[in-house]
Amino acid sequence: MEITFFQGLWFLLIFVLIAGYFVLDGFDLGAGVLYPFVAKGDEEKAVVRTSIGPVWDGNEVWLLTAGGALFAAFPAAYATTFSGFYLAVMLVLFGLIVRAVSLEYRGIDHKWAKVWDGCFFVGSLLPALLLGVAVGNIYAGIPMSANGDYTGIPLLGLITPFTLLCGLLGLSMFLAQGASWLALKAPKPSDLQARAAKLRFPLQIVSLVLFVAVTAYALLGIQPAMDPLLGAVRWLLAALFVVAIVASVFFAKSKDCDLGAFIAQSGAAALLVLLLAASMFPNFVVASADSVGPAITAMSAASSELTLMWMTIITCVGLPLVLVYHVIIYRTFRGRVKEEDLAHY
Repeated sequence: MEITFFQGLWFLLIFVLIAGYFVLDGFDLGAGVLYPFVAKGDEEKAVVRTSIGPVWDGNEVWLLTAGGALFAAFPAAYATTFSGFYLAVMLVLFGLIVRAVSLEYRGIDHKWAKVWDGCFFVGSLLPALLLGVAVGNIYAGIPMSANGDYTGIPLLGLITPFTLLCGLLGLSMFLAQGASWLALKAPKPSDLQARAAKLRFPLQIVSLVLFVAVTAYALLGIQPAMDPLLGAVRWLLAALFVVAIVASVFFAKSKDCDLGAFIAQSGAAALLVLLLAASMFPNFVVASADSVGPAITAMSAASSELTLMWMTIITCVGLPLVLVYHVIIYRTFRGRVKEEDLAHY
């Protein structure tokens, strides 16, 4: 079965939406995980919360949009992933909800300050780790029935050495982005900014080491079947990822290059997701060796061509509006956090 234009387009767009989430909400989650380690007092904690407070909800739109687009464009892939990973998905949603509530209440409910701080940390850590574990599973393969239902052990069956490595890679990328964001947004000079800037280099090196480990494990251990026509694309994306990480290290070591470090780190995050897309194409969910059912592909899971055409038209109208919103919100709250900005968060 050959892939059609709209099927290929929406396969790419799904991963573009995931890349958008990985970049934008990545620094939110990373800042939340770093929160108890880099912020030492109430004022520094308020700076961390204020740096992401005006933008976190808009950033999460990319995850919701990716899920909605997967449901509409490839319902069979949506059904398998969201039902098979149900407990993991619920933990991610629980984390996102707890994080949002703690972010809003921490600044006004001082009696429960430590509880909200803990919730903010846990609510950031769960999605940052579990999203990578989920990606590792759909890449390495899961057991499925002939109908495409997940037949493995719920939650615990999704945890393997490879998927844990993928989870740690995702977490390290989020942490590097979070450190780069805090170094960009915290007042300079300040102890908080210095701590965040100091963390960038080791986190970027850890991300690079984990990327090499995951790649080696995938090629030598998993040995996935990949489209040979995209071989050059995969090598190019992998090389660009390494270049972006090296550039982020270079900017992080330079003075007054906090913006450059953040942009380079964000570019590396986007390239990592695109490399995943090129490695999986045309599969959405790979079938493991003991699976009864076949892999779920863009061809087998796609909605009708008419549906995909109308989705494309709607996207051409809606996506520019979302991008305009992001430009406005980031321009409005550009610059470093000031003392007068700390009132709400």
